[in-house]
Amino acid sequence: METGFPVIACRGGKITRPYIVYKEVVTNDINLRFKIMVKIKPFKGIRPPKNLIEQVASRPYDVLNSAEAREEAAGNEKSLYHIIKPEIDFPEGTDEHDPRVYEKAAENFRMFQEKGWLVQDEKPCYYVYAQTMNGKTQYGLVVGAYVPDYMNGAIKKHELTRRDKEEDRMKHVRVNNANIEPVFFAYPENAELDAIVAKYVARKPEYDFVAPGDGFGHTFWVIDENSDIDAITAAFEKMPAMYIADGHHRSAAAALVGAEKATQNPNHKGDEEYNYFMAVCFPANQLTIIDYNRVVKDLNGLTPEQFLQALSEHFIVEEKGTEVYKPAALHNFSLYVDGKWYSLTAKPGTYDDNDPIGVLDVTISSNLILDKILGIKDLRSDKRIDFVGGIRGLGELKKRVDSGEMKMALALYPVSMKQLMDIADTGNIMPPKTTWFEPKLRSGLVIHKLE
Repeated sequence: METGFPVIACRGGKITRPYIVYKEVVTNDINLRFKIMVKIKPFKGIRPPKNLIEQVASRPYDVLNSAEAREEAAGNEKSLYHIIKPEIDFPEGTDEHDPRVYEKAAENFRMFQEKGWLVQDEKPCYYVYAQTMNGKTQYGLVVGAYVPDYMNGAIKKHELTRRDKEEDRMKHVRVNNANIEPVFFAYPENAELDAIVAKYVARKPEYDFVAPGDGFGHTFWVIDENSDIDAITAAFEKMPAMYIADGHHRSAAAALVGAEKATQNPNHKGDEEYNYFMAVCFPANQLTIIDYNRVVKDLNGLTPEQFLQALSEHFIVEEKGTEVYKPAALHNFSLYVDGKWYSLTAKPGTYDDNDPIGVLDVTISSNLILDKILGIKDLRSDKRIDFVGGIRGLGELKKRVDSGEMKMALALYPVSMKQLMDIADTGNIMPPKTTWFEPKLRSGLVIHKLE
């Protein structure tokens, strides 16, 4: 039998976040135990007609600022930026958190549907979304993820979220009563799902285009055969967990709004559409995490020579000259300072291979370089440090140091999917700015309404 019951989270005697906890109760002759498993469902996606997909589709809301969105949407009334970055429809300088901006998002969403720029599918479907970058393609399934799975830990996190960012996205979900943009999940590889995806990928796609700017390919198929829909649902039910790869704030916001709606509905049953939010789920073995690097404005009063000497306590320091040096393996770092590249290899005893957090290079560098030598205690708030996604290349690090903007740059060997999943499985949280996934999901290929 399945049980569902509302639980109100309290902090300091005050009601904070309402949520619903669902667990499947499994019985046998000996005992009664709780078992968590993943639950998904198909949904009636709202999508652009084929001939409009390239006009509607956009980058995610959080990878560009208002000015960039305004420029990219210039002359294109069908751009999704009018819904996900609606401040572009106001005079420059308008606060993106102004209540009028959220209302404009809802107004534009309605208008897109009225004009036929977004049309709802007639039946609940799953979808295949493929992304191609540098000749490599990864195939994701677009599903309705279950809100209680987020609450009870079947959807696992590896990053902390900030309440202000959660609240921004919650307002956006509330006002539109929809998940306009998907979140990015990983799941343990599954041969049965691979076979279903391969069946549809062999067919003519619904959408197939190369996005402007990054040159990445985006291809999309509709899974509408009932037998395949049922098989996908059943395959996910056997999984112990899914993992948030990218989009922790969107996941939290979507789940919290769904939970709000559950507590506000006196006739809540658990099968309403608001109990689900939109996710693109990729097999973990198809995903690659790229490096996420650091640049620092000063050496905390040290000369480059003194800085290198301080590093030698915990690292083997090797000068590599003026040619870009890329980290070669776990626990090897690339340093650029004073016009030269250096290899830093952490000495034995400076890390613990049995500690899922302590073994991470981001932990080693944060503790032994940024904190101990440079005095940077909080990566989230210290203004002396900035972060550069590996998609920009190590040449970007050199450029920012040579310009005088920064004093040194540190490149890290990328985290593996296994490390990410191990950390999530043990209930740990990664340090800030650890993972960078590329390519980013394109927004506007499909939207999920909460009713």
